[in-house]
Amino acid sequence: MTRVNLADKFEKFSDHWQPRLAGRVNDMDVRLVKIQGDFDWHSHADEDEMFVVIKGQMRMAFRDRVEIVSAGEFIIVPRGTEHRPGADEECEIMLIEPSSVVNTGDGAATERTVTAMEEV
Repeated sequence: MTRVNLADKFEKFSDHWQPRLAGRVNDMDVRLVKIQGDFDWHSHADEDEMFVVIKGQMRMAFRDRVEIVSAGEFIIVPRGTEHRPGADEECEIMLIEPSSVVNTGDGAATERTVTAMEEV
């Protein structure tokens, strides 16, 4: 493996809410995604997720509060916790999560469900 430049990787795509695979560490994916607007409420019964903000600012809504996460910060969503990520302006996120994680959670698939992740 060679080093990865995140800015170069993010320049290769422009769509929102479509995570790309940037690497793997054991059974964990390193995924890159651009977000804007609000995602769907969802949860993951068996997996934790780590959202690292690379550029911009995101909000992580929970049923009882909203956390604002800025560039250079991260938030871990524990398994089983219902959440909804969002951003008013485009935000670049690095996700570190088990390869088994489906982006829309444990519920029924939606139009936002990614079934085949592209590599970037």
